[in-house]
Amino acid sequence: MTAVSGADPLRAELAPFVRSLASQRHELHLLLEGVNCGACVQRIERALRRLPTVEEARVNLTLRRLYLRWRGDREQASELVARVRGLGYGAVPFDPERMQSEAEERERELLRAMAVAGFAAGNVMLLAVSVWAGHAYGMGEATRAFFHWFEAFIALPAIAYAGRPFFRSAWTALRSGHTNLDVPISLAVLLAPALSLYETVRGGEHVYFDSAVTLLFFLLIGRYLDQRARGAARSAAERLLALRTRPVTLLCDDGTTRSVRPDHLRPGQRILVAPGERIGADGVVERGRSAVDRSAISGESVPEPVAEGAQVFAGTLNLEAPLRVRVRAVGEDTLLADMTRLMALAEQRRGRFVALADRLARLYAPLVHSLALLTFLGWWLVGESDWQEALLYATAVLIITCPCALALAVPAVQVIACGRLMRQGILLKSATALERFAEVDVVALDKTGTLTEDRPKPQLAGLDRRLLREAAALAKASRHPLARALADALPDVPVREDVVEVPGSGLVWRGPDGEWRLGRRGFAGPEGDGVPQGPELWFSRPGAAPLCIRFRDRLRPDARAVIERLRGSGYELMVLSGDRAPVVERVAREVGIRDWQAELRPDAKVRALEALRERGRKVLMVGDGLNDAPALAAAHVSLSPAHAMDISQTAADAVFQGARLAPVCEVLEVARRAQRLVRQNIAFALLYNTIAIPFAMAGFVTPLVAALAMSSSSITVVLNALRLDGGPLFGLGEPRRQAMRERTERGEGCRCAALPS
Repeated sequence: MTAVSGADPLRAELAPFVRSLASQRHELHLLLEGVNCGACVQRIERALRRLPTVEEARVNLTLRRLYLRWRGDREQASELVARVRGLGYGAVPFDPERMQSEAEERERELLRAMAVAGFAAGNVMLLAVSVWAGHAYGMGEATRAFFHWFEAFIALPAIAYAGRPFFRSAWTALRSGHTNLDVPISLAVLLAPALSLYETVRGGEHVYFDSAVTLLFFLLIGRYLDQRARGAARSAAERLLALRTRPVTLLCDDGTTRSVRPDHLRPGQRILVAPGERIGADGVVERGRSAVDRSAISGESVPEPVAEGAQVFAGTLNLEAPLRVRVRAVGEDTLLADMTRLMALAEQRRGRFVALADRLARLYAPLVHSLALLTFLGWWLVGESDWQEALLYATAVLIITCPCALALAVPAVQVIACGRLMRQGILLKSATALERFAEVDVVALDKTGTLTEDRPKPQLAGLDRRLLREAAALAKASRHPLARALADALPDVPVREDVVEVPGSGLVWRGPDGEWRLGRRGFAGPEGDGVPQGPELWFSRPGAAPLCIRFRDRLRPDARAVIERLRGSGYELMVLSGDRAPVVERVAREVGIRDWQAELRPDAKVRALEALRERGRKVLMVGDGLNDAPALAAAHVSLSPAHAMDISQTAADAVFQGARLAPVCEVLEVARRAQRLVRQNIAFALLYNTIAIPFAMAGFVTPLVAALAMSSSSITVVLNALRLDGGPLFGLGEPRRQAMRERTERGEGCRCAALPS
């Protein structure tokens, strides 16, 4: 890469935002300006990936955010940013507060422009109606000229002001040597008033100021609706990002406290979290007992109790009592950062519908210009019309063929779908997954951690209470799932110090009377070949007989209801588990699934999925992202109940948060509806252009009619996409989501049964 003039001020601006990784690698997040469509995304990514030092360049269209990772010197950041700016796009260091303020400013600008264009369109239309009536009732030339000049006086300033969002974008594209969707739009908006002004000056009978300003008004309505549609998804991500910027209280080594930004924390430090405050980093509760609200990141409305040793995550809300938290992860290593990255991945990866729409939209600009030129030359040279009339027909072609509807057909639906799922705690890792979810006809579920919760319930009835408390004191020193379950069952027991964990066996504490052990049979229990009847822990201590603590899998709260809804929607259901047959059979029988397979190794699960695929079945595999990775990868599409700390490592195409299984229904419903809306949008956009272009080229469409037709098509596509979220533009989405949560709390499951098979 070559040196860029003026890089020193830029280098100083970027330096605080460049993050150094291992092996001479660095990363940077940028906020982009002027990125309006998939073609812009491809242009930026392609230009950056050509550079030999760039390892990753990823643009999030909804957030207008660019992630860069490169190897070499930190100072290359300024050259990379200069390369982006050289393409005609603004690029500044990413700041969530700045992103929020700029999004609000863009929306205000569109509203102001729309208000000006609407006021001008109404008044110019009244004057135009008077002129049209005058043609029939003998209006004098002087009066007609006065009305024409009056129209120009209103329309021209309004077009100059309200058209700025389109003119800026088109000029930026042309200046950098390429075109975008706003180039034909700007040509159409400018040609109609230019021709009208020429006719006004020469005293012509017909002007088209009404067409130009009405076109602009409807274009702005479409652009504003698109902005709001993207905001439906962006608001969820922005809310997460904003949670990462709130100050936290750092407990210093000398016992004092001070307020710092979360990105200034380091692993190992301690923070104090008062009731009503957000936790500023991922960590472990070191002291205190409270409940936390995880709804901001998981969609789960029920507070989760936490005590010493419990893991907590950035962005969750402390509800009841003060907590002292030992920081485990900060910044880009937190759950919030993982969630934001997953949403960016889902939006920047392109499904087949997105790729189709982008290819068609890229071909449109040269095609539209060619058709408009062909129309002008045909009417002028062959049709023997004067050049003004020929230019009028060419302008109508430019207007009516603007590819706004096609450009919005897929992104509007995809963005709204991602936002809706994210608000429900479901994170897509691939845009193609949404299409594959819509094709599913078989749902295969793992047992442990999927149909059941990842933490089994200990069976304590009839056991010695004193020995149980001593066992729980050891269990609190371990992160093993069974030990954690026992510790949670006896929350008031203090943790015992100096406990040693023996990998693969259990825990040992050496007391005055000898060793206390908690672990597997043969380590803490009796010797012999006894076969466990289920999950169990043994506790032994000198002077007491070994104590066996058995565990029972706990079904997810809504597992039965979800399985019933899935069956009612026509899905074939099965359980694929590596657990023992009696346990799998019992769980399958409890939830109502007749087809189950047990004691499957990971390769056996893959073979079972491949057998279904050979039969032409499209399988959704729902399984734990940690131990079911081969099966998740082998399925047609996969969904994982993510353990929060492993959310970015899971092999699933999508992950969901929370203790309920209802997201399985939600993602299938959204996928089916999204695919249906995408097909409707693409079909409508193509049908509209197929019908409209011949009429415009044949001279049957005036610029005003073209403006109404083209703008109506764009608005129709966006409004159709907004149906996916129950009308977020009008504030209807949240009541529907709240109603769904209330139904789930009552055990009524999800809405999957309402889906067409």
